[in-house]
Amino acid sequence: MFKLLHKKGKSRAGELKTSHGVIKTPFFMPIATRGFVKGLTPDELDEVGAQIILSNTYHLMLRPGEKLIKEVGGLHKFMNWDKPILTDSGGFQVFSLAKFRKISDKGVKFKSGIDGKEYLLTPEKAIKIQQDLGSDIMMVLDECVANPCSRIKAREAVERTAKWAQQCKVQSSKLKLKRSLLFGIAQGSLYRDLRKKSVEDLIKIGFDGYAIGGLAVGESKKKLYEMVEFCADLLPEDKPRYLMGVGYPEDIVKAVSFGIDMFDCVIPTRNARHGTLFVDLGEIDLKKGEVKYKVIHIKNSKFKKDFSKIDKNCDCYLCKNFSCAYLRHLFMSDSFLGKRLATLHNLKFYIRLMETLR
Repeated sequence: MFKLLHKKGKSRAGELKTSHGVIKTPFFMPIATRGFVKGLTPDELDEVGAQIILSNTYHLMLRPGEKLIKEVGGLHKFMNWDKPILTDSGGFQVFSLAKFRKISDKGVKFKSGIDGKEYLLTPEKAIKIQQDLGSDIMMVLDECVANPCSRIKAREAVERTAKWAQQCKVQSSKLKLKRSLLFGIAQGSLYRDLRKKSVEDLIKIGFDGYAIGGLAVGESKKKLYEMVEFCADLLPEDKPRYLMGVGYPEDIVKAVSFGIDMFDCVIPTRNARHGTLFVDLGEIDLKKGEVKYKVIHIKNSKFKKDFSKIDKNCDCYLCKNFSCAYLRHLFMSDSFLGKRLATLHNLKFYIRLMETLR
């Protein structure tokens, strides 16, 4: 399922085999929360080199509903995407909706922001929904806490996450999900002993891969990097390692230098829709965990008469065909085309970053 092909220090290059193809690691997953990346078609995702996308159990459960998606043959057919899909369990969304949910050992009770209907998301239900979606990589239901967090609350989340992980593993075994991989998620806030306990709990249960959750939720970069390296050193060498929800290019390079294989984040697509583009990918120093690049804010007046290309080293549709001045004109005119083109470019930048790292 996972083959480690090469190491340089702690950095790793490998292959992850799924039911919809082999993915070269390290890799980045564009966010297709509701079964689409905002503004892009599946063909365009393929064109920029995306190997896999991430969709969300919580949002797809609410709309259009997993039963409808199952009826059409799964999420791949529903959205016309023939490559791998990882589905998050919804744990982070539940975390972000703290005012509207109640957590117990049974699961998470919350009200839909669409129609006010009340739901109970249990570990078993999270797995069943992901089965109906036809996920290639399923995530266990976990409890994410914000940083800073009290030790008592962090310990409770670790214990509950382990309990839910066990229930998810049992449920996936009952459903005989041979085509789907199941990943555990380590929690523990910024407490090293709790992180170690969480990782050890998950390894005892046994998963196809292991994720580091509950980071980039309020802590400093220094603390983030320290905890990622600490957790990566604890995780099995022969399993893929996934850092959830991180981050900027320098965060990814730093994490790869610690031995992380998988990433997702809204930053490239969200920033693109606000006119912020990543350009001029330069030298990468894996030993130091550093990368050189630039960030431009295309709405800035200095681009009004800038007829140069956005990024001379990028071959995405935007960079091959349009100037900075034209892209600025699109944004100042509130054209959705500008957001689409910027999204294409930023994803291409991230994909190029991963290709260069490999």
